Amino acid sequence: MIPQHALVLNLHQPPGNLESLLEHREWEAKEILFAMDRIPRSLWGYEDLARVHLSLSGTLLETLTDPAFQDRVYGIVDCGSLLWHFQNQELFEILGTGYYHPVLPLIPPEDRREHLERWLALARHLFWRPQFEGFWPPEMGFSMELIPLLRAAGYRYVLVDSEHVEPLTRMSWPALRYRPHIARYGQDEIVVIVRDRDLSNAQESGMDVDWFLAEVAARTRWCDFVPLVTTCTDGENGGWFRNVTEGANFWTAFYRPLLDRVRAGQAPIRPVFIGDYLDHHGPYGEVRVHTGAWNTGWHDGRDFTQWTGSLAQRDALAAVAELSTAIHAARAAEAMVKDGPLVVPELEEALRHLLQAETSCHFYWGEAWVPRAAGGLEAAWESLARAGYAGPSSRNGS
Repeated sequence: MIPQHALVLNLHQPPGNLESLLEHREWEAKEILFAMDRIPRSLWGYEDLARVHLSLSGTLLETLTDPAFQDRVYGIVDCGSLLWHFQNQELFEILGTGYYHPVLPLIPPEDRREHLERWLALARHLFWRPQFEGFWPPEMGFSMELIPLLRAAGYRYVLVDSEHVEPLTRMSWPALRYRPHIARYGQDEIVVIVRDRDLSNAQESGMDVDWFLAEVAARTRWCDFVPLVTTCTDGENGGWFRNVTEGANFWTAFYRPLLDRVRAGQAPIRPVFIGDYLDHHGPYGEVRVHTGAWNTGWHDGRDFTQWTGSLAQRDALAAVAELSTAIHAARAAEAMVKDGPLVVPELEEALRHLLQAETSCHFYWGEAWVPRAAGGLEAAWESLARAGYAGPSSRNGS
């Protein structure tokens, strides 16, 4: 059984981050832009073989489509052409995600739907398609209660990390890791695609073709089915992806040489789109996915320690929940007013500030970026007050 390989890359930049880097650390901004621009350019001529799944956050898409930003970086990267190249469905499968890249299980349920709907609205316009098959949970932050929401949004499958998957159907270790499965929550079910954490760690830090092929062969040797080996990492972070030297980055040192070996019949592996694999082989068995995220740095992703480890992080998330309740209550009240406006600009502005404050990056860097979340929440309270609803003063009893 020849293993099939699903390559998944996440691309995300927080709101305003690229603009700030261009102002203060120009070379880092260029490295990021070059890393994204390198993706389609590295694959030209491999349309018959290359298969890459891309998740692009709404904030990154918002930046790349901003005319002022496009003008600013035109001599570095042509953003319009880059987005056009990402539309190539022979090379790329675009995955849905959350607009502002929140850790979905950590934010209020009402806000999760907003993130999904806003991303879909933008992506349908940019990528000229009505639906997206797969979903990339930001930071791979997943909990079973997300399943009904994902199914309602039309997603067929979701990516999850291998360390959090527990079999409910009896199956071997290779089957658990290298086959898609069904996960159910209430009356809803979705296909889960299991990310191989160990191989993904290697993809993130650097690996060569011989090592990868040997490792895949060893891990799948006992499979009596066609294995789906899924590796997922960021696609524009870290020296391995940002290195501009030919032959010293992921694309020119690993992926293109891998494709050359496949084309020559010298590599027992086949790149594949996940949707095509499911069409031919389908899912197997049922699993439960424990709440968690992917591993980052020294954290294994359990209990979302990266985003909840300090008191300041937890307080900020509690403030998010409090504000979310106030905003959604105000929107519901407005919707119930007969002959009144269903959309109040100040309330929509408050919601936008809230959703932007929920971006995972605001909580990830220890406490360094928590003030950014706090600033967004304060702006949201001010907008709520302008709409005639309780602002920070009244909620504090002053």
